[in-house]
Amino acid sequence: MSFTLIKGTFHVQGYSPDGDSVRFKARNSALWKKLSGQAVELNARGHAQLRIEAVDALETHYQGCCQPLRPARAATRFLLTQLGITDVVWDGPHSAVTKAKDATVGYILARCTEGRRRPVAFVFPGETEEKDGAEINLDESLLKESYNYRLLAQGLAYPMYYNGLFSDLRLPMTAAVTSAREDGKGLWPYDRTTRGFSASRLKSITEDVAILPKLFRRIVNYMGEGGKIEGFKEHLQKTCEPLVRIQQVHFTRFDAIVETRGEKVKLSEAPENLIFMDKVLCKRS
Repeated sequence: MSFTLIKGTFHVQGYSPDGDSVRFKARNSALWKKLSGQAVELNARGHAQLRIEAVDALETHYQGCCQPLRPARAATRFLLTQLGITDVVWDGPHSAVTKAKDATVGYILARCTEGRRRPVAFVFPGETEEKDGAEINLDESLLKESYNYRLLAQGLAYPMYYNGLFSDLRLPMTAAVTSAREDGKGLWPYDRTTRGFSASRLKSITEDVAILPKLFRRIVNYMGEGGKIEGFKEHLQKTCEPLVRIQQVHFTRFDAIVETRGEKVKLSEAPENLIFMDKVLCKRS
């Protein structure tokens, strides 16, 4: 499978990075046109917000809420270390970087953009001898050099698979997730996604337990400040988020795998057994 190699620099100053969120400036901005989907959204600095493929790190600042900060900030530190970004100074709330030695060199492999016009990317720090704009075959060996894979292998993010991800890349990433979980790395000692957790109040999912961030975001959106979890499943039914349960090859929706009983919530499937259907499909080679 062929991906476009785009060289550039990584940026965090003036932004709010976390384990799966970073800005990237292409050395040759014309290469963005090689990606299928809507045109990449660039800000005034020529920076694109990446969607780092196949990972979903704990939220550190979502609508004023965060997930347990110890594993969440560990993922952010891992991002900065992997990309060679140093001397990072955060603002008082630790929500935005005010100063950093960033603009570090690296490259991404991408094929398309998604609905929010972000490049869906595999991220690599450092230089490569490959030509900027080259079409690269991403195999398992190269995958294991990516930030995406390393983040999952350290247990610092949940897997988050979309329909554009090929199975020969997904399977080794799932193996990394399984190993990290069994070894109790990163966020996994905190995880209650499939075992169930109390949603009687937001504090339980912001301070006490880790859950799949996609589920966390949906709960925060629904409950707001002071709301109750009652009616949450019915709310999800209205949003109709399609997905595939991999092992059963079963097309269904997000609400179908969310179980609620009183104030307790859980997923009936592990995150690595789900493929979410993106609104914008990547072209297939």
